Formats: sequence, structure tokens, C-alpha cells
Amino acid sequence: MIFTVTFSPTLDYTLRLKQLELGQVNRTEEETLYPGGKGINVSLVLHHLGMETTALGFSAGFTGQEILRRLAEVGCREEFIPIPGVSRINVKIKEQQETDINGQGPVIPPEALEQLVKKLETEMDEKDVLVLAGSIPDSLPRDVYQHLLKRLQPKKSRTVVDATGQLLTNVLPYRPFLIKPNHHELGDIFGVRLKDREDIARYAHKLQEQGARNVLVSMAGEGALLLDEIGNLHYSPAPQGKVINAVGAGDSMVAGFLYGYLTYGDYSEAFRWGLCAGSATAFHPGLATRRDIEELIHSFTV
Repeated sequence: MIFTVTFSPTLDYTLRLKQLELGQVNRTEEETLYPGGKGINVSLVLHHLGMETTALGFSAGFTGQEILRRLAEVGCREEFIPIPGVSRINVKIKEQQETDINGQGPVIPPEALEQLVKKLETEMDEKDVLVLAGSIPDSLPRDVYQHLLKRLQPKKSRTVVDATGQLLTNVLPYRPFLIKPNHHELGDIFGVRLKDREDIARYAHKLQEQGARNVLVSMAGEGALLLDEIGNLHYSPAPQGKVINAVGAGDSMVAGFLYGYLTYGDYSEAFRWGLCAGSATAFHPGLATRRDIEELIHSFTV
């Protein structure tokens, strides 16, 4: 089983307009509403690929119920913990450029966090994978990812962390199976500007020296780079296609990587599936389906 945790789930409300005029009445041409949050995105793409997954997190109020309803509608298993308040709505306005307005979300009580940790301690074992993805709300301690991995160490489960800054670097001593910064985030960690692929490989190696087993670096239109735990370096430009959607592409890459590795037990295949899953989402309005990903896989060689 692959468990994903989303501390800040959301209803993403996307509006398409010809032009946004501030201070005026604007009318949309198209509207979509779907559940969001990095862990949820990973679970949805894994579900599309036929993998067993459980989405975990916290739901609050009518928006939280709608998030869960939409997950159930597509058959994605969830075990969210109800808390007081209202789960957030993120508004994405798309015209000549994209403008995001992200909500704050509810306060997560300490007892609810402890309930989540105990649930993972009870349900997980060494065959399972835990994905921690995305930012955390202000109501949680900054070391919450670190705290989770420390508590779960006896389980010997594989962990994946897709986060930024200290939220990511603090978990490295716990030897996460996979981390996935993008190239900008990688540079920010070390306070440098990465100029080329060699720079990215060099600093990916530094993260591996600090404890990460596998380092997957997404590079937007330039493709991706993987430094695997065996010491092999994998690089490929992205598949060709028209990018129309940036939301969820990195999460899809994580899902594709896990599918490829757990299915084939091979890092080259994991890298190929990750790159194609991320690109498939970027080429479509929503998260990639299995068919979207397979169309790229059949014609793409790393």
C-alpha cells in the first residue's frame, strides 16, 4: 500500500477568462472544481495507474466533505481525519498569465496530528510506502515531517518526501527512499544558482551524502535528472508536447516513479515512468490518466 499525507488539502477552483480587469466585473469562459493538494494528486495518479493507495490528511467543514466526496466518486481510498473549521479553497485564474489565490485552511489540533501518527504506526509495515508532500499549515510545528519519520522508523517503511527548504533537509538523516526537489528548490537549499546539468548532479549528490537514497530533480521543460542509490545518474529531456497545465506535474512524476519502481524494480524504468507521468499531466487540463501516460511511454526512450 502507498499512503500519502496532505496536511493542506484543497478544493481547487480554476477560472478561465479572456482577460482579467481589476476593479471590474469579470465573467468566466470555463470553470472547473477538483480536489487538490500534493499528496492527493499523488494518490489520484497512482489510482489511475491501478496501484493501491490511501490518501490521508485532515478534512474540515463543507469543503472538506466535498473533497472526500470527489475522491470517493473516482474510487480513490481515503482515511481523512475530521477537524473543526473549513478546508481551504484555492482559486486559480487563467488568462494571459495564471494568478493563484490560496486559502489558509483550518487549524490542525495536536490531538488530530497524534491520531494521524498513530494510524500510520498501526497500519504501515516494511512493505508499504509513505509519501509526505507539500507545505504545512502554520498551526503545525516546522519539524512535523521529521517528527513523523522519527516515530515511524521502527516500521522500516520506504518514505518519499516532496517538500522545500528545511522541511526537506531535516528529514535526510532518516534516509528517505526518494526526495524530489525541482532545480530551483535544489539551488535554494544550498544558496546557489544552478547553471547546468552538471551543477544539478553535483548538488543532488550532496543531498545523497546527507542521507537521501534517491534524488529525483525535475527541471520543467528541460526534463529531469535522477541520482539513484546505486550511484547511477539518469538524465533525459522531457517528452515533446504542448504544456497547458503546470498543476500536479511534479506530483504526477512522483506517482509515476513509484509505479515504475514497484512494478519493474528498476530505476531506469522508474525514471521513465516518472518523466512520462509528469509530462502527461503537463500536456492535459487535469491529472494524467493511465492512457495519457501510456501514450508517452510507448513512444519515449530515456
